[in-house]
Amino acid sequence: MSPLLYVAQRGTAVILAVAVAVHLGTILYAVRGGLTAGEILGRTQGNLAFLVFYGIFVIAAAIHAPIGLRSILREWTRWRGRSLDGAMLGVAVILAILGLRAALAVYVA
Repeated sequence: MSPLLYVAQRGTAVILAVAVAVHLGTILYAVRGGLTAGEILGRTQGNLAFLVFYGIFVIAAAIHAPIGLRSILREWTRWRGRSLDGAMLGVAVILAILGLRAALAVYVA
């Protein structure tokens, strides 16, 4: 693995560790508070902090996951080179688009 990919994956792992903890804590708070889906949506709609947090979460996941998947595919298959890198770039773009679209949909809802 190149040094850039190594640093990118480790850096995004730190971001994801914090983001997952905050995300799970938020879910536990909402469930224990008895909030309905409508009430949760009401609190997230138009909340810029929500959008920024989940935007960072999505971008970190979109960077982290394809790097790990690339390593697994290189180890388990004979797939190498630019086609693998291009496919993983495609996975990253798809994850980013779908994730950011979901966060924006909840923000705008």
